[in-house]
Amino acid sequence: MDQLTLGIGTRLQHTQFGPGVIVGVKYAIYLISFIHHGLKEINKDDAHLDEIIPENVTADIETQSEAERSLLSILRLWGGITEVVPLGDKWKGGTMILQAGDKSVKAKEIPIDVFFHKIVMARDRLRVLEQQVNGHKGLSDEEKVNLQQYITRIYGSFTTFNVLFRNKEQWFIGEKGSAE
Repeated sequence: MDQLTLGIGTRLQHTQFGPGVIVGVKYAIYLISFIHHGLKEINKDDAHLDEIIPENVTADIETQSEAERSLLSILRLWGGITEVVPLGDKWKGGTMILQAGDKSVKAKEIPIDVFFHKIVMARDRLRVLEQQVNGHKGLSDEEKVNLQQYITRIYGSFTTFNVLFRNKEQWFIGEKGSAE
């Protein structure tokens, strides 16, 4: 196996750490996410590595941001693991107050970061649902399109919460945004 050319996404087996995926490539080292041992830096010439499924075979060295995008994609594919999405700086440490119209009812205070985490979890579960609908073998193309339209509308309902996100590329996008 010519280990100098393996790229991000290549699935490997390591005799000590088990199965893993290359998520970063440096000059002499692979950054590998192992299912049972987490992220490890492994020398490219490590004799304990066996290639399973090669991907992105190249001699190029990937940048950190490319590695991060690749890792997120792989983690979603392999186990429903959610990405870490940063809350906007102005909201950190904040509290959301729900006040009923009836003033005799005590207000409910929720830390914004807890609320934000639940929004992100809902978004990630929508993404998984979307992937499962698109990959479902028992649904016709028409049924997939109809279900996809509902999912897109749900994304649109969540656009109100985009104000909480630090990074615009992590926002919810509904029907209007997808047409742009």
